Amino acid sequence: MSEQTQDQDRVRSRAHLLPEEAAAGSDDPQAQADAVLADSDRREFDPNGAPDTVLERRTSDETVVAVEPPD
Repeated sequence: MSEQTQDQDRVRSRAHLLPEEAAAGSDDPQAQADAVLADSDRREFDPNGAPDTVLERRTSDETVVAVEPPD
């Protein structure tokens, strides 16, 4: 399968609106899907490139304080 065909399949699949998107409406679901996927691809390529976004990579051990059960 060519890269163009894969991209078209991704856009076609993403163009099915999520419930929240359907409630808000969309003039062009295909264009919206293309924009969402392009933004996702940019963020995957450069995680620090998203404006106003701080990406933290932590394990659950670093985020959750273990609570000891009472004796």
